[in-house]
Amino acid sequence: MTLLGIDVGTSGCKSAVFSERGDLLSVAYEEYDMERPHPGWAQLDSVDVWEKIKGTIRGAVAAAAGKAGPVKALAVSSMGEAVVPVTRDRRILGPSILNFDVRGARYLPALADALPDAELYRLNGNTLGNHYSLPKLKWIKENQPDLYESADYLLHWAGFVSFMLGADPVLDYALANRSLLFDVDEQDWSDRLLAWGELDRAKLPALCQAGTLVGQVAPAVADELGLPAGALIAMGTHDQCANAVGCGAITAGRAMYGMGTFVCLTPVFDQRPDPARMISLGLNTEHHAVPGSYVSFIFNHGGSVLKWYRDTFASLDRKAAAREGRDIYAELIAEMPSGVSSILALPHFAPTGPPEFVDDSSGVLIGLKLATARGDILKGLLEGITMYEREVLDGLPAAGIPVDSCRAVGGGSKSDAWLQLTADIFGIPVVRPAVTEAGVLGAATIAGVGAGVWPSYGEAVEQMVTLDRTFEPRPAVHADYEPQYEKYRQIWPLMKGYLRSL
Repeated sequence: MTLLGIDVGTSGCKSAVFSERGDLLSVAYEEYDMERPHPGWAQLDSVDVWEKIKGTIRGAVAAAAGKAGPVKALAVSSMGEAVVPVTRDRRILGPSILNFDVRGARYLPALADALPDAELYRLNGNTLGNHYSLPKLKWIKENQPDLYESADYLLHWAGFVSFMLGADPVLDYALANRSLLFDVDEQDWSDRLLAWGELDRAKLPALCQAGTLVGQVAPAVADELGLPAGALIAMGTHDQCANAVGCGAITAGRAMYGMGTFVCLTPVFDQRPDPARMISLGLNTEHHAVPGSYVSFIFNHGGSVLKWYRDTFASLDRKAAAREGRDIYAELIAEMPSGVSSILALPHFAPTGPPEFVDDSSGVLIGLKLATARGDILKGLLEGITMYEREVLDGLPAAGIPVDSCRAVGGGSKSDAWLQLTADIFGIPVVRPAVTEAGVLGAATIAGVGAGVWPSYGEAVEQMVTLDRTFEPRPAVHADYEPQYEKYRQIWPLMKGYLRSL
């Protein structure tokens, strides 16, 4: 018997098959491009992405054949705020608008008037922002009324993939929270927020705790993808929550550090914190996949910035490395100098996350000279990405959310140098699990808990998650970074007026 984890991200999707002991038996990945039909718009071709998701499932299941038993259960991890419009008979009706798309921003002032931050936070656990689903759905209703009326369901990706595989239209609490339409305490859609958005409850899925069984793979789909008919579908969750499960961040005091397209620190806590402090930090409160726990997200476009650096400063090297099967990221990181970089970077290359959610800033590089090597620039960028995270991390204890260690996952966690840099700047241990593809492992673990393979997440994680290495902060290096960190903290306050005028 095996477990299938599916992870749907902003730029690619992955499926992986695991044994009940946590052995990775197979993995398949497909990449896709976002569409930008107008300035500020960002969306995915839902049909194309669904076909690629099916391709990864088919590939992973085929590659695992003969290594262990058939897939008993599956679950899906997915990006947070984007939704897909579908019909009851599982026809896809349109593209999926991504969280950093500007559509819907014009509704925010009116919503702020109707629900000030403190009131919205008590209800929803979020501070106001255009990255959530609500403003996008309101935009669709007003600007694409035919699409809105034709859609029987508006499904976040984990719910959408489960639905297309044969499950009922259901969503977990964590992803529901990413809509800005969720009542955290009632664990249901908020009538008040639905009424403000003039949105129909009937178009939204039923809600449940992650890990709840929501159906079985339909026979026709099973035949197409090589899955056993009747394989169980457990409700998946928001990708950051799945990542946390997949690296063992399931108890208060521990955080997951996802190092992918977004760099995201996800602390775990067991009660709702003080709203005023959370609002000042720009932090949300969201249900974890683990019952009785909550998480929050400190994020920026870290991986996207690294990709920009690769494509801008090492385009030819990238092509040569691809031809010869070399890891271009490892080679570029090896060029970084020892010690603190001479370059100070503000990583505002795209709309930012907490604490301010700035959508009209720009990236900044300070300290460029003719003698500056590209390795200096890369290290400055990684330091800036990490300092961005630390600035919010430093405020967590005052909100009642201590973080004593973090578990690093995602593509960036393969780099020893980046993980040591993170530990040195954060000042806490950074632990790398043996399997860093935590999204698919977390989804598979959730599937196993839902299917009754383990009675609890604690026992599931003990079986599925193995640790590889701990990177301890080096006191002397941490001290060396303090002056640079203080300089970093001054960049945005000093330059915000100028950057917003660009």
